[in-house]
Amino acid sequence: MAWPNIFQRGTLLSQFSHHHVIVFLLTFFSYSLLHTSRKTFSNVKVSVSKQWTPTAFNKSTELPAELASYSIIWSSNHLFPSAEEATLFLGTLDTIFLFSYAVGLFISGIVGDRLNLRWVLSFGMCSSALVVFVFGTLTEWLHFYNKWFYCCLWIVNGLLQSTGWPCVVAVMGNWFGKAGRGVIFGLWSACASVGNILGACLASSVLQYGYEYAFLVTASVQFAGGIIIFFGLLVSPEEIGLPGIEVKETFEEDSHRPLINGAENEDEYEPNYSIQESSTVTQAKAISFSQACCFPGVIPYSLAYACLKLVNYSFFWLPFYLSNNFGWKEAEADKLSIWYDVGGIIGGTLQGFISDMLQKRAPVLALSLLLAVGSLVGYSRSPNNKSINALLMAVTGFFIGGPSNMISSAISVDLGRQELVQGSSEALATVTGIVDGTGSIGAAVGQYLVSLIQDNLGWMWVFYFFILMTSCTIVFISPLIVREIYYLVQRRQAYTLNE
Repeated sequence: MAWPNIFQRGTLLSQFSHHHVIVFLLTFFSYSLLHTSRKTFSNVKVSVSKQWTPTAFNKSTELPAELASYSIIWSSNHLFPSAEEATLFLGTLDTIFLFSYAVGLFISGIVGDRLNLRWVLSFGMCSSALVVFVFGTLTEWLHFYNKWFYCCLWIVNGLLQSTGWPCVVAVMGNWFGKAGRGVIFGLWSACASVGNILGACLASSVLQYGYEYAFLVTASVQFAGGIIIFFGLLVSPEEIGLPGIEVKETFEEDSHRPLINGAENEDEYEPNYSIQESSTVTQAKAISFSQACCFPGVIPYSLAYACLKLVNYSFFWLPFYLSNNFGWKEAEADKLSIWYDVGGIIGGTLQGFISDMLQKRAPVLALSLLLAVGSLVGYSRSPNNKSINALLMAVTGFFIGGPSNMISSAISVDLGRQELVQGSSEALATVTGIVDGTGSIGAAVGQYLVSLIQDNLGWMWVFYFFILMTSCTIVFISPLIVREIYYLVQRRQAYTLNE
């Protein structure tokens, strides 16, 4: 028995056409643009907090003595009496967004399996862009500040943005099969990190003119992206007369055991070599929400992702943390925060490649998360040095962002394409919605807790909280880790005996 080679017989590269490349790029950049607008909000929090705080209480603004008595009148349309309350409200907005985003994911996954994925994705992108424009640009131009209005807009934005991930993952799952899924989706899942980097660059480039222009630029680019998706995205190979993934894979020799399978060893697994009729795919019906929850691995990975996404999304506070903890300028903090996403891109791709070689995901996740605990300890003690901080930030992103990318992309597709779902291709968006929706609930709780813990206990306790949540991630998938490590040991022993 030889160790698996995901590149044997050219299975990974020879299957790709220019359609695959176009689908990869369109889905990649469509979700990148959705993340760009989210990152913009986190990058301008300091400026927004100053704008929402009366000038007399804003330490960053110095008024002449003769004008100080008029400052309260001048700032009568502002929202909060102190920067601390403004910061707490910003955390509340993050929580509101992520809760509505989580609810929307459960709904969008079901809708995506029943409607045209291209229509759903394009509608979500364009509508979300309009909401972002109203929230950050129009209200500032009109000098209209209202807490309830901001909350309502951010709820709607969360629901609209939730259409993105289930749709793009389902489209990718329709075009790319098992061969090299870990490395392909590991590289592709960098779309969120690229969006964060793009958002940081766009925000920092126009922030000198006012935070409203950061929202304006990102909303405009996202709206244009939604139009391109509507006219250019191919949802599945069947749209242009090509065979679907499920049909193609039944013609190929199954060279390795599926990554999501209930069998404990290779002898218990009998690959299905029968050729499905094309009507099996075209007539497949979408599964119910409860059926998707019962698939093996869906609940453990969903709970694990709730803890991990809490930590990963809490790093959206990086620019705010760097500005407040080290006193660095907001634009510099925005650019420096990019290194966390760079680490996540490299981590997701490399860990996906390794999991393909092992044919198992959980052990790779476990090792990365154990090292993530150490990286969090190290980053929490980073000195006031930008180079060292950037290095520690990249390492932390590698061990936290990498596993997060794997669960939300490659593992979600594994769960939605396992043998129980064969012949029901309309399960992928629903399963993805469940995993990412549960994760977003955890992230929503985390956004509020981060601001609350920081305000009452300080940043060091925030990092202790991150370490606890990372450890909980390992606990939730521990049965899968034990089972897959046991399988790898058995396979290695069989390989040794055969030699």
